[in-house]
Amino acid sequence: MTDPVRVEPVRVGLVGVGIIAETHLAVLAERDDVALEFTVDSRPVGPVEFRGATRPHYGELARALDAHRPDLVVVATPTETHAELTVQALLHSEATVLVEKPLVHDLASLAELRNLDGKADVRGRLFTAHHFAFSPEVDWAAGLIAANPDWGPVTAITSAFYDPYVLRGEAAFASYVSSWTDSGVNQLSILTRFVDLTGLTSLRQTDGGASAWCAVGFRSRGEAGTARLRSSWLTGSSSKESNLVLGHSGVEVWIDHTAMTGFAARAGELLASFGNDGRTDRKVAHYRPLYASLLSGRPDPVLGFDAAATVTAIHHSVPEV
Repeated sequence: MTDPVRVEPVRVGLVGVGIIAETHLAVLAERDDVALEFTVDSRPVGPVEFRGATRPHYGELARALDAHRPDLVVVATPTETHAELTVQALLHSEATVLVEKPLVHDLASLAELRNLDGKADVRGRLFTAHHFAFSPEVDWAAGLIAANPDWGPVTAITSAFYDPYVLRGEAAFASYVSSWTDSGVNQLSILTRFVDLTGLTSLRQTDGGASAWCAVGFRSRGEAGTARLRSSWLTGSSSKESNLVLGHSGVEVWIDHTAMTGFAARAGELLASFGNDGRTDRKVAHYRPLYASLLSGRPDPVLGFDAAATVTAIHHSVPEV
C-alpha cells in the first residue's frame, strides 16, 4: 500500500486589501487547497488576518514577487491600476493572475495586455473576476436554456441594474465614475453566459452619468438579437433583474440578481423555478463557484482573456451609427 500523494496548496498573493478583498479572503479561507502567501497594498494599511494569522505584507508588488513565488496573484485594486500590476505579475512571476472586473479602464490598456503575447501566456494565465456571471440564478438559467434546445434561440434580453448611489452624491462618481461604468461590465458579462456579443449599437447616458440606456447586438444559435441594458443610481434600494426571451417558442426566463432567484414561463404556464435559502451572502455566492472554476484546471471561458477583451471593447466602444 502506497502513501497518498501530498498536494501542495495553491500559494496566493493578494494585491489590494480593500472592501472587495474581504470577499476574496472569506472564500479563499473556506478552501483547503489554498494558502495565503502575502498581501500588498500601496496605502498605509497593515496586514490582514487570514485563518487567525497574518502573512507578510508589502507596499509594492515588485517587492513581494522578489520574496515569494506565488501560484496565483489576485489583483483587487482600483481599476486604473490593473494594467500596470497585471503586467508586473505576468512578466515577473509564473503565477496565474486573477484581476477584479473590469480588467482595465480603457482600450489603450487592453492593447498593452494584448501586446504581451509572446512575452507571457496571456490567454493561459490571465483571468478576470466576472463574478456576476457565476451567480446561482445565472448558472441555473444558463443550464436550463442549454438543456432545452427546442426552446430555440434567445431573441431579446432586457436587463435593469439599480443601485441607491444617489444618496452618496459626488462620492459615488468618485468611486464608480458612472452607472454604465459600474454596472455595464456586470451586465455584459452575464450576457456572455447566454449569447455571443457582437457590438454596442446605442448608448445614452443621462442624469450626469447617474443613469444609462444602451442596446447591444448579439447572436444566439445563428440568429441576431438585441439586448437592452438599463442602469441607474436614482433609486431607493438595490434591484437587479434580467429577462431573456426565446421568441420562437414563447418562453421567457426571468432572473432576479438581487434575490438570486428565477423562473421560466410560457404564456400562463410555469415551466421551471429557482429559489434561494437566504443563508449565503450574495457576493460569497458569486465568488465560491468563480474560484472553483478558476482552480479546477479548466476555467470557464467567461473568466478568460478573450471574454474580458470582448466585454471591454463593447464597454468602451462608440455606438455604431
